[in-house]
Amino acid sequence: MRFGGNLQQTKQAFVRILQIHNRYLFRGGEDASVDRVFQTLSPNHLLRRCIFSSTEWKHEAAPTIWRQPFLMWRNPEALARIKEAHKELRPDLWLVHNVYPVASAAVYELARNLCVPVMYFGHNFRPFSVNGYCWAGRHLAPQGLHGNYWPEILAGSWQNSRLKTAVFARVLRKLRASGWLDSIKAWVAISDFMRERYIETGVPAERVFTLRHSWDLLNQAAVAFEDNASVLYLGRLSHEKGIPVLLEAWRTFRAAQPSNSQLSRLVIAGEGPLQHMVEKAAASDPSIRFEGYVSGDRKAELLRCCRAVVVPSVWWEALGLVAYEAYDYSKPVLAARSGGLTETMTDQQTGLLHEPGNADELARHLQLMANEPAKAEIWGSQGRAWLERNTSSKDWLERFNTIANFAVHGRT
Repeated sequence: MRFGGNLQQTKQAFVRILQIHNRYLFRGGEDASVDRVFQTLSPNHLLRRCIFSSTEWKHEAAPTIWRQPFLMWRNPEALARIKEAHKELRPDLWLVHNVYPVASAAVYELARNLCVPVMYFGHNFRPFSVNGYCWAGRHLAPQGLHGNYWPEILAGSWQNSRLKTAVFARVLRKLRASGWLDSIKAWVAISDFMRERYIETGVPAERVFTLRHSWDLLNQAAVAFEDNASVLYLGRLSHEKGIPVLLEAWRTFRAAQPSNSQLSRLVIAGEGPLQHMVEKAAASDPSIRFEGYVSGDRKAELLRCCRAVVVPSVWWEALGLVAYEAYDYSKPVLAARSGGLTETMTDQQTGLLHEPGNADELARHLQLMANEPAKAEIWGSQGRAWLERNTSSKDWLERFNTIANFAVHGRT
């Protein structure tokens, strides 16, 4: 078996890869995407994982809250775990996702000292944003792209704490000034929008590559279009996800509709800080149904039966995997022109796009779905076709190999 080498010479080039990731306190889309990357690469490369978890700092034996900020910069125990994994595998490449808070910023220094190239697989805008999404409370804060983290600090945008956000911002500032990020030979962005933001920070454009997520179809054949006259929201219940915009748009839409409207229900599924707002809206309006957190068969049923999926985000969505989920069930998407969402859907072909935060425009799109249900089926079918064309694991792997080749050998 041959390791390393020019990845263009074979689709089955085996490379030793150490995957490093710090899981979040609450499992979300990024953790699931990291697992999907591992599963896709495993049959084609020799992989080992070095996985940390934010829950490690939540038990009784965890470092004190006063020591944790220093460990976010350099955590000797975490680095020792990585060095041991590196010694056993002797990898050609480190595939790094999130390193905070447990793995620490010094992961990049260690890579430099061991002379191992890093392929950074970004799922958000960190290390150029404290919370990863350039979001400060209720508005965008792109200043972090240029090293100004004050809007995020003042908003307490990380763990709802100004102090914790300030500490994290200091870690990111020191990291940018340290030169350790030079160990990253290839930056992977999951959308062209994210790629442009990385370049905006000063990362050399030739080192930044777009690699959108692959998708394993849950339904190998397109399913018959079912329609129970509902629109579905799936996701976190928060300001940045556009929950207030969605509720306002639904009120506007319902006020203009007859009682026998062809779109009769808004279904909201998820959990988050605005759950009380959603519960209150559902209690006062029988056309709104709150499902809470859903998964498995219940989630599949909601997707299968709705007329459309709505994604009203007001922050920069890195990509928006919820559109993939909708297309898998041949459902159109009513989405905001937010970040990478514009790359997963086409206006009036796979759904409708509205300006982020514009509840009136979203209400008009809901009305169109009510008045012309046949369009939902057509656009959903076209979304399904887009998914089949653009998200194959085979194509994703070939693209990954090209980027890995650049990281290891400096050429594509």
